[in-house]
Amino acid sequence: MVRRHQALRTPLAAGLVGIIFALLLSAAIILVRLTLPDPGEASGDWFSDASRRRTVQTALGLIPFAGIFFLWFMGAVRARIGDAEDKFVATVFLGSGLLFVATLFGAAAAAGSLLAAAGASGAGSGQQLQSFGQHFTYGLLTTYSMRMAAVFTLSTSSIGHQLGVLPRWLSILGYLVALTLLFVTDSIAWSELVFPLWALVVSLHILVAGLRRRSASASSS
Repeated sequence: MVRRHQALRTPLAAGLVGIIFALLLSAAIILVRLTLPDPGEASGDWFSDASRRRTVQTALGLIPFAGIFFLWFMGAVRARIGDAEDKFVATVFLGSGLLFVATLFGAAAAAGSLLAAAGASGAGSGQQLQSFGQHFTYGLLTTYSMRMAAVFTLSTSSIGHQLGVLPRWLSILGYLVALTLLFVTDSIAWSELVFPLWALVVSLHILVAGLRRRSASASSS
């Protein structure tokens, strides 16, 4: 009875924490993109704009919670897959997810250090500091963090397709998102949003499937 109860609750937990993660990460990416210019763009001196600095600080405050909910999402998905998972793909799944969180936190720390050092830098070094901080932050976010997100998306879609946890269309969507994160994020701004959007779609599917399974189990008992 306990195992049955847990099996019914796990998809609901995975769906809820995944939705929260997707919303938090989307909000953080949007705030950073709106406030912190792309390194290739003429940005001007945004250090002196207090409202823009507060916006970046708000985004940085969301990222730790997004990482926490992402770890819960990983654990809930693994609990639902159970012992039937392929050990090789599952290792890639776990490793890429942990590296994604680590590099995401690194990008947030870089942006936070950039803000903290902005007030202490002199007028002559401010532009150099700003350029370095922007390149470093976006490098961690678009080159490393999103690459790990691509591997995580690819491994999750592969596991979901092999075990029948995810429908075929959702697995194909995951493969397309992974390709986008691997090859497009460096050249097209805002393309990072495909990852939290994919997580949102997957979470909604797991949540709806869990509710249907719970309803079917309640009606049959």
